[in-house]
Amino acid sequence: MTTWEYLTTPLLIHNTAAILNNWGKQGWELVQVVQGPEGGLVAYFKRPTAGDGGNSAGLAAAEQAARQFEGGDA
Repeated sequence: MTTWEYLTTPLLIHNTAAILNNWGKQGWELVQVVQGPEGGLVAYFKRPTAGDGGNSAGLAAAEQAARQFEGGDA
């Protein structure tokens, strides 16, 4: 059975294509884009896990996305 890991990230309107392409290159499939609680857009992604039961790659990717959004990492 396929198991999945998930990622949510904010989308910046002026850079949407670059953000989506970046996650796609890392194997993430866009599932949905919704309006966030504060009015911005939020993207939901999924990808199959490596099969080892761990999801540390997904957690690391989410942490990196948060840093980029907050301006802490270019």
